[in-house]
Amino acid sequence: MQNPLMQTIEALAKEKGIEPDMIITAIEDAVLTASRKYYKTNENLKTRFNQETGQVDLFAIKHIVKDVDDPSTQISLKEAQDLYGDEAEVDMEIEFPKRTDVLGRIAAQTAKQVIFQKVREAERENIYAEYNQRIGEVINSTVKRFESGDLIVEIGRVEAVLPRKEQSRAESYTPGERIRAVIKGVNRSAKGPQIVLSRTDPALLIKLFEQEVPEIYDGTVMIRGAVREAGDRAKVAVYSRERDVDPVGACVGMKGTRVQAIIRELRGEKIDIVEWSEDAIVFVTNALSPAKVQRVSIVDEKERVMEVVVEDKQLSLAIGKKGQNVRLAAKLTGWRIDIKSEEEKRKEVEAQFGALEAGDAHAQMDALFPDTPADAEQKESAAEPEEAQPAEASTEVEQS
Repeated sequence: MQNPLMQTIEALAKEKGIEPDMIITAIEDAVLTASRKYYKTNENLKTRFNQETGQVDLFAIKHIVKDVDDPSTQISLKEAQDLYGDEAEVDMEIEFPKRTDVLGRIAAQTAKQVIFQKVREAERENIYAEYNQRIGEVINSTVKRFESGDLIVEIGRVEAVLPRKEQSRAESYTPGERIRAVIKGVNRSAKGPQIVLSRTDPALLIKLFEQEVPEIYDGTVMIRGAVREAGDRAKVAVYSRERDVDPVGACVGMKGTRVQAIIRELRGEKIDIVEWSEDAIVFVTNALSPAKVQRVSIVDEKERVMEVVVEDKQLSLAIGKKGQNVRLAAKLTGWRIDIKSEEEKRKEVEAQFGALEAGDAHAQMDALFPDTPADAEQKESAAEPEEAQPAEASTEVEQS
């Protein structure tokens, strides 16, 4: 039958999700720390947990040498042989038991603090090792409490934090509510919850599509990019590996059932699903959906700048609320997009033609009426600066 302390150790290990050996090591370290504070010697102390009795045995280790330099850590060969007979040899170690029942209340309190600290460190290491490999994964959690705007949630028996900046503006939460979030990072040495969650990261949108759309899960349809302004709008670029499969239709689903499930999870965030293309012009045209584009031209391929012309009625739709549509399209495609209406483009072209015609007219006038020698001399004299008149200057000085 196990002793009560060993049963307690196993129960604590199961609760914290750590190995019992880690707790036993913590107990041994705690008693060793308390013993060093009590005895205040230079002895080489060592502790060992006895699983049968539930006691922690304390020993002073001494090294067998021929000539003793430090009596606290060494013992002569003669003394060792007097104690243990001829079995004792040089370089062997001897354990001398020491009392632990004299450590007192303060030493016991120190041991308790060390045990708790070691258990917490072991628990945090286990959490880091488990969840660091799951970054980018969507998990279910339960809202527990609020701390300075941050949301503390529970993932099983582990607490995680959903920072204010990772919360969507369109969402509000109540204690006990279940939410889905993506694991954004795991802190090894942070105080409080180690796991950082996010509801605004585009990875959450991608994972939700993978869960709702079988074609994405099996690899028939691929997500080539996703951008979000959490709570307002998102754009997703999809591509099909098979010609017979419509990537946009697969993501939308029958009567929009698939995408509507994602919109509900994101609390009404609008989602534009566009088809990805290797052709940058086609991709930008698709990315500006739902606006209809008249024509697209590459202004600077090196700087990745495009000019897009839309109908006058489509200009506000193409730009979007506070520039949201064109901003998301630019992030999704990686191109800087300059949108103009047909009227603006027409005025710009007319101005360019007007400047060109004015330049041609000047050239024609110069060809019809070339400068005469007298005109050339007149231009040269007009270009020369006027010379100073020293005589008048000197007269003025004399008068003054």
